[in-house]
Amino acid sequence: MADTALRDAARRLAAVSDTPRLDAELLLAHALGISRDRLLLAGADAAVPPGFADLVARRLAHEPVAYITGTRAFWTIELAVGPGVLVPRPDSETLLTSAFAHFGESGPALVLDLGTGSGALLLAALDQWPSARGLGVDRSDAALAAARANAARLGLAPRAEFVAGDWAAALDRRFDLVLCNPPYVEAGAVLPPDVRLYEPASALFAGSDGLDAYRVLMPQLARLIAANGIAAVEIGATQAAAVAALAAAAGLVAACHRDLAGRDRCLVLRPA
Repeated sequence: MADTALRDAARRLAAVSDTPRLDAELLLAHALGISRDRLLLAGADAAVPPGFADLVARRLAHEPVAYITGTRAFWTIELAVGPGVLVPRPDSETLLTSAFAHFGESGPALVLDLGTGSGALLLAALDQWPSARGLGVDRSDAALAAARANAARLGLAPRAEFVAGDWAAALDRRFDLVLCNPPYVEAGAVLPPDVRLYEPASALFAGSDGLDAYRVLMPQLARLIAANGIAAVEIGATQAAAVAALAAAAGLVAACHRDLAGRDRCLVLRPA
């Protein structure tokens, strides 16, 4: 029965996950082809499909749940994700709450997402503000393919364009809202096996101090932000002062916003 299978799976997954029960529920719902909500409401007596054991085994090998199920909820949308593309984190939603605090319901007209990955930030912004249009930039062909597919699946493709690029080097227009979650992990940092073994290193690591991407980005951001616009840039929890200094050197004023756990997570940048 489903309840017994969930209890057993959660007990085993506790060795590799901080959220073993949630992982088990998501995997069983995936195996059954139903939503987790439906599983919780009506699936206690469901027969457990044979494939569930294989899904649990994959998670026990540290494979991220999002790669196993192929989906990840983010903000108000659900994204398709897979190997080669960073799994969107709830922490990154801090960029969107910061942007909403600035723009409110009216929203920005034009949004830029640098290092778009799965398209999470851009597509969440377009879903939040139905009159906005946006551009996502990434160097990874796998990421761009995932972002375009997500835009099409969510019905946002008419308002979202995705292009290959090296950050904003080739852009010469201004945007009301610039979103960016760059790599910011220092080389040699110890990461959980789920991340280290499966997620793309190019989306994680940024030099010996984790600041290499910011050194490139800050001078570019200064010329991208429209009048009365902002950039919302994700940072590591200990990087606020260092990244704010790089921003100041590029003529930007920074305000730090914290995530739900109270950690520094987003710098909101404006031209000085």
